[in-house]
Amino acid sequence: MPAAPISVATLAAMKTRGERITCLTCYDASFARLLDAAGLDVLLVGDSLGMVLQGHSTTVPVTVDQMAYHTACVARGRSHALLIADLPFLACATPELALINAGRLMQEGGAQVVKLEGGANMVEAVRRLTEQGVPVCAHLGLLPQSVNRIGGYRFQGRDPDSAQTIRQDALALQEAGASLLVLECVPAALAEAITRSLTIPVIGIGAGAGCDGQVLVLHDMLGLSPRSPRFSRDFLKGRGAVSEALAAYVAAVRAGSFPGTEETPY
Repeated sequence: MPAAPISVATLAAMKTRGERITCLTCYDASFARLLDAAGLDVLLVGDSLGMVLQGHSTTVPVTVDQMAYHTACVARGRSHALLIADLPFLACATPELALINAGRLMQEGGAQVVKLEGGANMVEAVRRLTEQGVPVCAHLGLLPQSVNRIGGYRFQGRDPDSAQTIRQDALALQEAGASLLVLECVPAALAEAITRSLTIPVIGIGAGAGCDGQVLVLHDMLGLSPRSPRFSRDFLKGRGAVSEALAAYVAAVRAGSFPGTEETPY
């Protein structure tokens, strides 16, 4: 019998059992089929498509229309992995707007979970969404949609005050009903402490090996980006096919060998 499709309950059970969660970004049906066949647990339709597909310097120009389109493309290619879609810049300016836009990503795009960036300012949006049956993945640490405010892509939580804020925001988002949390570009020790303190799964990117799972931008882990971040790894290097690279990534995450010390800057 084929394995049952992944759900948020599946990921919660994986955290309980200590099984690492594998996730990559995905933007089209062809790659969705490849990632699904490789055994990825989660496909994330990230607003990173603004940079890796559209050529923008940030994710800010990405629209809800574009996210719904790419989510629908991925949905047509997947059959097993959980499908998460990003709510783009200003899509959650109010809780009601978040609900409308989440509805579009789920009804038009086929998303099973929506992801939003932000801490305390997003608690009411998370609560409103979950009250209406929308599973939410929160996102803390480096917030790419806020790059113009923070002045660049910098690691977060490196001083005691900002680290404490991230800890408090993580607990508040969990209490508001978030089913998952992505931690991006925070010190490994902080990420591990937050992962242990939460009951929901935590997926890291540039946050060390102590999280419940890992996510990378697909184009980075295939060595297709002109400047991949230092926390990434080129899994296609030395391999003859994309399918081999994907299998290597899944194996490395599940074994705990990715990220290694060389991919853990802080």
